[in-house]
Amino acid sequence: MLTTNPFDDDKLHEECGIFGIWNAETASAMTALGLHALQHRGQEAAGITSWDGEHFHTHRAMGHVAGNFDRDEVIRGLPGRVACGHVRYSTTGETALRNVQPLYADLASGGFAVAHNGNISNALKLRRELVQRGSIFQSTSDTETIIHLVATSAYRTLLDKFIDALRQVEGAYSLICLTPEGLIACRDPLGIRPLVMGKLGDAIIFASETVALDVVGAEYVRAVDPGEIVIVTEGEVRSIRPFAPMNPRPCIFEHVYFSRPDSIVDGASVYTVRKAIGAQLATEAPVDADLVIPVPDSGVPAAIGYAQQSGIPFELGIIRSHYVGRTFIQPGDKVRHLGVKLKHNANRALIAGQRIVLIDDSIVRGTTSLKIVQMMRDAGAKEVHMRIASPPTRHSCFYGVDTPERAKLLAAKLDVPGMNDYIHADSLAFVSIDGLYKALGQERRATVRPQFCDACFTGDYPTTLTDQDDLGASTDQLSLLAERVI
Repeated sequence: MLTTNPFDDDKLHEECGIFGIWNAETASAMTALGLHALQHRGQEAAGITSWDGEHFHTHRAMGHVAGNFDRDEVIRGLPGRVACGHVRYSTTGETALRNVQPLYADLASGGFAVAHNGNISNALKLRRELVQRGSIFQSTSDTETIIHLVATSAYRTLLDKFIDALRQVEGAYSLICLTPEGLIACRDPLGIRPLVMGKLGDAIIFASETVALDVVGAEYVRAVDPGEIVIVTEGEVRSIRPFAPMNPRPCIFEHVYFSRPDSIVDGASVYTVRKAIGAQLATEAPVDADLVIPVPDSGVPAAIGYAQQSGIPFELGIIRSHYVGRTFIQPGDKVRHLGVKLKHNANRALIAGQRIVLIDDSIVRGTTSLKIVQMMRDAGAKEVHMRIASPPTRHSCFYGVDTPERAKLLAAKLDVPGMNDYIHADSLAFVSIDGLYKALGQERRATVRPQFCDACFTGDYPTTLTDQDDLGASTDQLSLLAERVI
């Protein structure tokens, strides 16, 4: 079984990716391809649900899309011209098959399958109320709360029940729902989590990122707007906006790390933005050095931008192995410590005697940065300077991102000089929050109505956090709860 890289625990991880297709002859096979393109968004589990006009069919499994959906018998078991799918990285809730999506339920109006990217920040409160009213939950996922809200709504039509359910939830969600009546795609009113729409012949497609459209040969049509619900039925695509307009706050970390560099997010090329962040970083935090070296793979575009802006040569001083899996986990701290060399190894002939600038997208716990700086010194680097293409990550995320509890975030415990001492670099600098916004085409971060959700950097959460407020949790307890809600 292919699973998440065990040595990649010093990054923030997206909770999932979603894909849905309407009116395709090989809907489930296309969904599997789309999910494969979104595998970076979640590697713990994958699932597909299809509709053949009479019955729903579901296959869910732990592990990667490859190895679970690459067999003919699996795809043949998912017949129909309509399908939706999900790849999962569990931010919270147990890693178990019962939490793998799409979640499915037989409602009074018929079957209902849902794939969700994000996190419902009042799920615990809603769950308690629903259980008191007689609802029986089959998973520990916050997504199931939406199903029960739809099932218990007093409205008549399924669409009205769905809207009624969404009016009761807070937090972040991009959803693809499959019903006998059609395919429904929607995005929360703030647009925190991404969702795009594409077309392939007569087929309509929705996905977390444009790269999934590219892989199946579909044309990118547009992003689903914040607060928009798109309903696809036989011969009709219609859009409604049932929620009060709000100033969008899409997740800024999609541009920093989550999305693939070949994706377009809210009209901007991720690769171009990351290069611009690197260039801005070079302007804000220059250093006299011989080489610019990315921490692969996520640091590469920013390192290119840094090198181009600074005039310092770009080189691949760290070589990454892409074939590390759970097979290599061994007991004992000594062997675990050596694990980073299975993933990254220094290009010693290039590095020896050089003053180098290491470029990475973020520092979370700091453990990987510490090991890589030491790796550069062991390879003979004369100086090691670290530059980070995002501001310090000081706060937990409650919107569908796997964030360590705040006490484990290095930037929550130490200032930048303290962080530099911890990783043993010659210098350390982060791009400023206004610099990050500038790289995204903004003049600066708006203080009153910020253009993005940047709570992981600023602590400015764009929604209420009902579950945490109700529990009266401290800041550190909030971070712990963020790992348990889904």
